[in-house]
Amino acid sequence: MPASTPAPSATRQLPLDLPHQDSRARDDFLAGPANRAALALIDGWPDWPARAVALVGPEGSGKSHLAALFAEATGAPVIAARDLAVAALPELLAGGALVVEDLGEGAVPEAALFHLLNLVGEQAASLLVTARRAPATLAGEVVTRDLASRLRAMPVVELGAPDDALLGAVAVKLFADRQIAPDEALLSYLLPRVERSIAGLRDIIATLDREALARKRPLTRALAAEILRARDDAAEMPAESSDDLTLG
Repeated sequence: MPASTPAPSATRQLPLDLPHQDSRARDDFLAGPANRAALALIDGWPDWPARAVALVGPEGSGKSHLAALFAEATGAPVIAARDLAVAALPELLAGGALVVEDLGEGAVPEAALFHLLNLVGEQAASLLVTARRAPATLAGEVVTRDLASRLRAMPVVELGAPDDALLGAVAVKLFADRQIAPDEALLSYLLPRVERSIAGLRDIIATLDREALARKRPLTRALAAEILRARDDAAEMPAESSDDLTLG
């Protein structure tokens, strides 16, 4: 009886879903018109317009990277707004600076936030807040009148949408974070086809990297086109199936 022939190895393997961390070093922050004012704020500390300042911008605009630079420069701890608690505030402000991220993502901890703003003023400390919308827009959502007034008065530095040059530079950085050196053909193909945001760019580069690893192929323009076509086809399938059922 002839020996059985080994099954051919699969051409596609699922890559390990390892955690990936973008670099937040100072040299890896890419400045452009959209974020220049925000970077100037961080570099200009402690010469700020107020003790508490908010960085406001969409997801992926660089708020967390800037907050990390501020934290490194000042020794400030970083805490999510939803985790603020009155009892923890003295320790958080012990070093004279604090970063509060994602204000407005979830319920505003009114008592802790109001007490924090009071302590910042009393101790001449520095508070950097990050948010997707201006703190003033939260004023109507809080019941503490004095807190609403403080939120309306908090200075805001906005991060805008990236221009073409910044988006291209960020793409190169995001690829480099994954040990990929994209050529001009890949970048020229990819950039006009992605959502015009850094968050959208990050998502698509993660998808391309994952698929290239799964297929054991280098990430080229041709492979990127193949992956994006497959993604678009898959996104359209549920709608087509639904139409077929309705017509049938």
